[in-house]
Amino acid sequence: MRLRPYIPLTDYEYLQKWVNNERTHALWCANLIPYPMTSKKLQEILDKDAQDWGGCAYIATKEDGEQVGFFVLSVNVSNNSGFLKFVIVNDELRGKGYGTQMINLMLRFAFDIAGVSSVQLNVFDTNDSAKRCYSKVGFVQDSLVTNAFTFKDESWGRCHMRISK
Repeated sequence: MRLRPYIPLTDYEYLQKWVNNERTHALWCANLIPYPMTSKKLQEILDKDAQDWGGCAYIATKEDGEQVGFFVLSVNVSNNSGFLKFVIVNDELRGKGYGTQMINLMLRFAFDIAGVSSVQLNVFDTNDSAKRCYSKVGFVQDSLVTNAFTFKDESWGRCHMRISK
């Protein structure tokens, strides 16, 4: 697996396919991007995240270049930590270990290249597969805010997870 910068002109079409319904969209971005997503609104959020938090968007690919997943990693130099957000894996490849590979590769990048000492993330408590993936690579839940987000008639808690080098 490889990581490369997100290229809006070629990669947006994959994200649009992966974020293919309203619930997946809410789980993915907590509706920070209006649904249905557009390339313009996504780019506005990515630009704002880059400006405010130093976030950089990445695509994970198989060795042959096939797009597997997407994430944004921000690096806070003042406290030497990273924050992972907007993580998604191609829905056709979920459950096959690609998410775990992508997160492990992101952690290698964050710790060994970006030089952070820890990486944090938030995930909704209803997103069991994502929580399992993060736990599998070593993230540990350090807090839970119950009823942090409402999607239609559901109420989701927000788990904060962390991993240290």
